[in-house]
Parts: sequence; structure tokens; C-alpha cells
Amino acid sequence: MKRKVWLLTAAALWIISAAALGGCSAYHKIEEETSGPKVEVVESQTEQEEGPTLAPNPGEPETVPSLEVEEEDTFNPEIILATDVHYFAKELTDFGQAYQTMAEQGDGKLALYVWEITDAFLDEVVERKPQTLILSGDLTLEGERGSHEALASKLERVKEAGIQVLVIPGNHDINNPKAAAYKGSDAIPAVQTTPDDFREIYGEFGYQDAISCDPNSLSYMAETPDGTWLLMLDSCQYENGNKVGGMIRTETYSWMEEILDQAWYEERNVIAVAHHNLLDESRIYEKDCTIEHSDELERFLDDWDVELFLSGHLHVQHYRTSENHDIDEIVTGALTTSPCPYGVLNYKGPGDFTYHTEKVDVSSWAEKKDNPDTNLQNFEEYADDSCRTYSTATPRRILSNIPFPKRKRKKWRNCMH
Repeated sequence: MKRKVWLLTAAALWIISAAALGGCSAYHKIEEETSGPKVEVVESQTEQEEGPTLAPNPGEPETVPSLEVEEEDTFNPEIILATDVHYFAKELTDFGQAYQTMAEQGDGKLALYVWEITDAFLDEVVERKPQTLILSGDLTLEGERGSHEALASKLERVKEAGIQVLVIPGNHDINNPKAAAYKGSDAIPAVQTTPDDFREIYGEFGYQDAISCDPNSLSYMAETPDGTWLLMLDSCQYENGNKVGGMIRTETYSWMEEILDQAWYEERNVIAVAHHNLLDESRIYEKDCTIEHSDELERFLDDWDVELFLSGHLHVQHYRTSENHDIDEIVTGALTTSPCPYGVLNYKGPGDFTYHTEKVDVSSWAEKKDNPDTNLQNFEEYADDSCRTYSTATPRRILSNIPFPKRKRKKWRNCMH
């Protein structure tokens, strides 16, 4: 903020000096350049070339050119947010015991139906036709290159429907040693995804049309059809091994300062998007969910009037306002965890936005597709049951590895019933 006040003061002094010297008015030049897009007015030609005057044929009605303008499709300013899809390519599994075990002992993801959830969700996106779809990381199960390629292929039809699609990576997506194929009873190492692979696979979903790309990470600045700028931040750590927690690189701050300076000069509204959380959204997973040195990032964004931060990673829905700075954070729950939510944002400017969640209607999708799977036909009930099973099984599994005395272990078991 201090930088901006200094710039305004310097600009004012420069204008006054120019006026005092009696030279060209710099003020008028700036006004012309920033007053908005120039519209070329084309006047209709009223004079006709000389020639014979033709009287209308009384036997035929006079044809008058239609002055009606064909109505364009109504613009939908919505931005749809989805995160933690954890997509997995079908080609990487035979749906045998290894995959079943992985799905049942996971972190609550509905991995057995990730394909149907994703297809149903993308159908809803195409039907709503928002201006932009944002996928904020953890696009794949464990960063398998084949899974990234399969998801990118599915996103093609969203783009073909005239919807802007923007993605950023999550901690599962790049250089992940857990990338695997599941065949029979075995988990077999699969081809991992490098940062260059990610940029190539998702080139048409943010990187190719970006206003600017950070040369030191997979961060970039994008512009929505209505002119809002989206600061898509790569908060992942994958250079020296794959880490769960998030961090913004020192070099990325230099890039951010340059592009946010441009945004401020052009009077653009900016929304920040990352996979990891800016604020301490969880008391349990505070270390690995909140971006390292988040106070510095929070202060930096506040200085540049970035007042809205969108994230995921937590797998549950959450909203929080900073206690120290003028910034709000919305955490969207995981798409493939019950109740399969996605966010709908209507943004008009700083402090002027609405956000609500929708649930992917998998059951209706299954009905349209004539899918006989009873779990899909009653998906909300299935998802809730799966969530309850995970919620009770996980604490038991954790407690079983803690060296409690037998008497206390029995008391803990009783508490779980």
C-alpha cells in the first residue's frame, strides 16, 4: 500500500510540474490511454450512387432490411471452482484387489466412482456455461502422467463449449513417487509427471493464453472473459522430493510484484488462487495445509489490494477472514469426497461477491445414462455411508498403532461405538 501511495504522490507532482512549464498536458494523454477501450463508430451510408430510380412493383411487397440484431447467448459471469478431483486413468487399473484396497483405505475419497463423479460434474459445468472453470490442484490420484492426460482430454469438451478452463497443480500432481498402476493384487510404479509435463499437458488450460507466466514455477496470471485477473499460484514443493505442505518461492514474489504492478496500473481486480491454504483453516492439519510463511504472503497480497483468496487441499468446505489484513479466504471441499461439492462464485469487485456450493447430482446423471449401478442411482446415500465408514475406521486404524496399555485401548474402542 505504501508503494502505491508513493506512486500516486510522484505522479501528482509530475503532472503539476508539467502544467507549470506550459508544455503538453501529460494528464490528458494518460486519460486517453486509460479511459477504456476505443469503440469505432461506423456510420451508415445514406447517399446512393446516381442511377435510375426504380418504383416498387405493386404486385410484390416491398422488402425492408431487418434492423434487428441477432441476440447473443446470455453471458454468465459465474466462476465455478472445483478442487481435489484426484482423477485416475482407467487404463492404469484392472479394478482388482490392489485398487479396491487402495480405495477402501484411502482418505475418504470416493475413488471407486471418480470417473462417474467427474463426468457428472463436467456435464453440469457445460450445462451451466459459466465464464470460467477453475481446478485448483490435486487433479490426479498420485500424479500419474496417464491420469493427467486422461483428465486433460475430458476438459477439452468444456473448452469446446466456450468455457475458459484454468488449472494449477496440487501436492499430489508432480514428481510424486507414489504414482502407481494397480493390477491384480499389486501396485506397480507408474510414470510420474514433471513440471514441464504438467505445463505441456495443460497448456491450453491456462498457460498458453496467460498474461504472464512465472519462469520459476507453474504460477501464471490469467484474465477471465469479464476482465478479472486471476493470480494462479503454484504453491507446491516438488524440486527436492514431493512434499505435502505448500510454499511460495522467493523468486515468485519478484514475478508477482511485477505482474501485480501492471494489474494496479490497469485498475484490474485480482483474485488469488492456490492449492494450499493462506490462513490457518484447520487446527488438526495446520502444518501441512497452511502455506509456509503465510504471514508474508498475506501481507504482500494485502499491499496489492488482493482481497480474495481461493484454495482447496483441506478436502472440507471452509471460509475465514484474516484477523490482520483485509483478505477473505474460501476453501472449496474436495470434489470426490462426500458430498461432492463445487463452488459457484459471482465476483463484481473487492468485497462485492457471492459464493455458494452445489453438490454434483450423480444420481440424476446415472439415470440419464441408464446406468444400472444401484450405488450410482442412490449416490448421495452411498457417499454418506462411505463417509461414515471412513470416519470410524480411520481413528481405529490410527489408535491401533499407538502403544496404549490394553486397559486404555479398550476404553478407546468403546468410545468409537
